[in-house]
Amino acid sequence: MTNEVRRLVRTMKTISIVFFLFAGALAAQTKQDVQQAITRGLDYLKSQQNKESGHWVTTEDSALSALVVSALIQNPAGAGTSGELKRGYDFLLKNVQPDGGIYTKARSNYNTAICLMALVLRARPEDEEIIRRARNFVAHQQNDADTPGKTDNPFDGGIGYGGTQQGAHADLSNTSFAMEALYYSKKLFADTGKPVEKKDDLNWDAAIEFVSRCQNLKASNDQPWAGADQENIGAFGYTPVPQAPRGGKKSDGPTPMRYYGSISYAGMLSFIYAGLTPNDPRMVAALEWLGNNYTVDENPGMGAEGLFYYYHTMAKALATAGITQLKTKSGSANWTADLSRKLISLQNTDGSWANTASGRWMESDPVLVTAYTVLALEQVHRALK
Repeated sequence: MTNEVRRLVRTMKTISIVFFLFAGALAAQTKQDVQQAITRGLDYLKSQQNKESGHWVTTEDSALSALVVSALIQNPAGAGTSGELKRGYDFLLKNVQPDGGIYTKARSNYNTAICLMALVLRARPEDEEIIRRARNFVAHQQNDADTPGKTDNPFDGGIGYGGTQQGAHADLSNTSFAMEALYYSKKLFADTGKPVEKKDDLNWDAAIEFVSRCQNLKASNDQPWAGADQENIGAFGYTPVPQAPRGGKKSDGPTPMRYYGSISYAGMLSFIYAGLTPNDPRMVAALEWLGNNYTVDENPGMGAEGLFYYYHTMAKALATAGITQLKTKSGSANWTADLSRKLISLQNTDGSWANTASGRWMESDPVLVTAYTVLALEQVHRALK
């Protein structure tokens, strides 16, 4: 090795060390900025609690309070023993029903699934029976509409809002929330040596069939519309059945499926909870579509509608999958850096977030949107190395 080559090797090593130190310092600063935004968001949420009842937003939907409680207890800086957290959990427990569900009147599955997840995050031994009964309630909300044991109805295997729904119905958002709570509660009981019995569990194969029927992928979806839209292969729709246009107006031809970002991340998450591996064709196709439509400026396919739910599902899906760099049309994207910058830039002076461009799905409510955003930033914080 000549002296010139030795000098070149030393120079390259020095550059590598400097780059490594710079990247580490940048990640540390990003984590600090993210934590500061989380702290401000949580302070806002604490200030919005009804101190008497312990709820947030409304007593009718306990899920909204459960989202806030989940954000509080997952604070990377430590949840502590705040009065807001205790009052929030006390409110959830007051909504436990004789059938095991955790709800007031309507949307029994939606409310129970999200409350169940909040209770699993606390994992108190004294809540074991409540968690188990809530888990059984959610698992038995699964559709099996026509022939028992066969997925011969498009909605079979999925779960809807619960409660007042008439006939078979399920959607990917509610199914994803349910699968998340069932997945983590199942792990919780397995860790305690008291595993869930099969009769009390979800039919996971049927759930996979339902989720597959929401994905635009002909090879794994037996619905007639699957594969027709070649520009959106791998994307997901809200249900396996195309929805009528908004406003109820019918077109002359068949109603097309609407694919969009937030529900596609929910579909990817559902597959993860069901145990699909990263090289499964359904996962590969989902990630390819999400990469090709990657953005932090809108909910792809929906624009401003459901934007913060999109941020929430995006962060949860990519962090749960262990993805640090997402392959996009323009190269590799550092989603944690992109998403954290975007969310921090949107934070209001009081620490809250709100969707100022669209109030659909309650996103004009700063408590709900702040809970979504804090939960997303907590996923970012954990994903940062």
